[in-house]
Amino acid sequence: MFNPALQYIRRCFVLLALLLFIPLSLLAQRYTVSGTVLERGSRESLIGATVAVVGQSVGTATNAYGFYAITLPAADSVVLEFSYVGYATQRHTVELRRSQTLNVELDPVPHDIDEVVVVKAEGRTSSRSTQTSVVELPMQQLRAIPAIRGEKDVLKAMQLMPGVQSGGEGTSGIYVRGGSPDQNLIILDDATVYNASHQFGQFSLFNGDAIKSVELLKGGFPARYGGRIASVMDISMKDGSKQSYQGEAGIGLLSSRLVFEGPIVRDKASFIVSGRRTYSDLLMRAVLAASGGMQAGMYFYDLTAKANWEVNARNKLYLSGYFGRDKFFVRDKSDGHSADIGMFWGNATGTLRWNHIFSERLFANLSAIFSNYRFNVYANERGGSAEGSFDMNYLSGIRDYGLKLDFTWYPAPAHTLRFGAAATLHQFSPVAMAMRADAVGVNYDNKVKYSNLEMAAYLEDEMRLGQWGLLNLGARLAAHHLNLSTLRAHIEPRAALTVYITDQMSLKSSYAVMNQYMHLLSNTGVGQPTDLWVPATERVPSQRSWQTAFGCSYDLPQWRTTLSLEGYYKRSNGVLSYRPGANFMSFNISDGSTSGGVIDWEQNVTSGRGRAYGVELLAHRKSGRLQGWVGYTLSWIRHQFAEFYNGREFYPNRDRRHDISVVAMFDLTKRIKLSATWVYSSGDYVTIPLATYTAVRHDGHSTWNRFYDYGELNTMRMAAYHRLDVGAQFTRQKRKTIRTWDVGLYNAYCRANPYYYYVGTDGNDNLTLRQVSIFPIMPSVSWSIKF
Repeated sequence: MFNPALQYIRRCFVLLALLLFIPLSLLAQRYTVSGTVLERGSRESLIGATVAVVGQSVGTATNAYGFYAITLPAADSVVLEFSYVGYATQRHTVELRRSQTLNVELDPVPHDIDEVVVVKAEGRTSSRSTQTSVVELPMQQLRAIPAIRGEKDVLKAMQLMPGVQSGGEGTSGIYVRGGSPDQNLIILDDATVYNASHQFGQFSLFNGDAIKSVELLKGGFPARYGGRIASVMDISMKDGSKQSYQGEAGIGLLSSRLVFEGPIVRDKASFIVSGRRTYSDLLMRAVLAASGGMQAGMYFYDLTAKANWEVNARNKLYLSGYFGRDKFFVRDKSDGHSADIGMFWGNATGTLRWNHIFSERLFANLSAIFSNYRFNVYANERGGSAEGSFDMNYLSGIRDYGLKLDFTWYPAPAHTLRFGAAATLHQFSPVAMAMRADAVGVNYDNKVKYSNLEMAAYLEDEMRLGQWGLLNLGARLAAHHLNLSTLRAHIEPRAALTVYITDQMSLKSSYAVMNQYMHLLSNTGVGQPTDLWVPATERVPSQRSWQTAFGCSYDLPQWRTTLSLEGYYKRSNGVLSYRPGANFMSFNISDGSTSGGVIDWEQNVTSGRGRAYGVELLAHRKSGRLQGWVGYTLSWIRHQFAEFYNGREFYPNRDRRHDISVVAMFDLTKRIKLSATWVYSSGDYVTIPLATYTAVRHDGHSTWNRFYDYGELNTMRMAAYHRLDVGAQFTRQKRKTIRTWDVGLYNAYCRANPYYYYVGTDGNDNLTLRQVSIFPIMPSVSWSIKF
């Protein structure tokens, strides 16, 4: 089905090559202006800043390292305009008699000062961007959104965007256009993050104070991205100020945080370090101290660090890392008996990057990447001599070693080429189980490991189609070595087209094919640490999807607002699920036997397919005293598994027909900022008993038991979910410090939203359906200081 698309892509690449390699002597004399766009005062690079030629429909944007290049015909002078949301626009006059370097530092604009809106700055507005299905959230808006327990959360903020659903009440897991959590590629400074939440999804993995930018791609993926089939979230950490030492500290009801940054060598090298820690375990320990020997607790901590060095005008080095861990434990000692039960999980990442500017038109980045995720469940029990002892240790995880080389080439004014290659060695440990039970004579130790090599090469060209539009055309060759022996490869065509209708309005479309060579086995479906990362194998197929989207974008400069309407359709194959009744610790142990153990995970899973389609509407205002957005999603999701529902299509539990989000932030005064969010979504589908009966269970005892008839799969929709959160920030500026009180109410009108349903009985032994809700109205308060 992809052959016509591949032939079209091939013809386009041949034509493109002919156009690009015409001898330069046949063209008019051209010169290139290149450089970096930085923030004044810290020299932080600005990602996605716009560089436009005043009076012409020509421009570009800075890359992930703040670099830009624009090639223009020779002229006495041109005026270049540099702009970025939240910063004062600058104009520079350049004489185009030779290629030259122009580095620019933009000044941050206080929120209470009206920002100059440039209507025709190419690339500044959404209607002039080639990218479809993209969400860019300014960090000042992210920090102002009211959040549960007062913790600013990147993932929870993204849940408020059209096409993005939450995994459940208060959790950070996201579902993008019908995809599951494992189908989202989350990148932190080029390193993949495999579990993106703390404390069972209640806290984000990322400290918002250390993040510079975040971008979510829901579709229309450029060829430089791959490895997942639902979305890509690209998160960049701050570099650290090169001119002054500064920091921020904050304390809340359940956690504290600290960020410190500054120059190593002024204007040449800098660092940033941030850390967080919760102390709910300390509070719980104090409460349980009176109960005797029992101790219990749950906590997390994380640390992020980054250093960068500007070696010279053409070379820069970046070293960044993340380390975090969660732990839950219960310990009991009494009457000669002791028990220690718990689990811990954590991520560790590291990235070393080298930027090199070969010429004013050719930029390159080489990254060496490390990522590790580990999950551990343990139980140790010591009793009397008759009971003996019991020890169990269960490990699961994934470790990556990767290399990635990316080039950006500006061969002509109408073309920006990106090309590169990547290789990642995945080391999977789905099951590492050790168990010893003296009472039943079990002594078991087993480890399952896989090593897969994933490789990719890509080429994409962003072309300016005269005065009427933009085209991003590309392809990606993706392959993986199964256990370093069997090679499988796939071609992934990508295309995105923008057609200008007016100066403020454009039509957009995109098409993308994606492959994914790993799966996440989940019982909960919300991205919990108990979920297992496993590879595609000979018996378990890889995942593959294609998605197309069509939409319209309209800029309202007088209102500083962008309107977008987009429809999408997506098909997926190789979607994985546990078989009915299976889970991540399914055992096959016979009493007194030492040959049992954890059932092979490949026997526990089944593969199917899915499709998703819908319409998304967004009105987004990114600047001014009043900021925020209104989003709406109308969507359908259908799954089909041979072992579910007699092989027929069904609605999965996350099929929510309607999603609405309203987010508002208002600068009441220079010192007071108010914010509120309201969300509404249709309830999840659930399967509940339709009838009950009693019968004899023939288990050797001929006992009467109650049985339930569940009927068909997912026939009932839970009650609708809606919630109002409100918050306020009170800021006071001293000579050298800025102090802020942040107060908020989560679920302000105390809506009893359903978390799950269960079936109980009343006094007459009749079945009743009962609802469990977990989060009533919850106040939060935190205090922070910048110095």
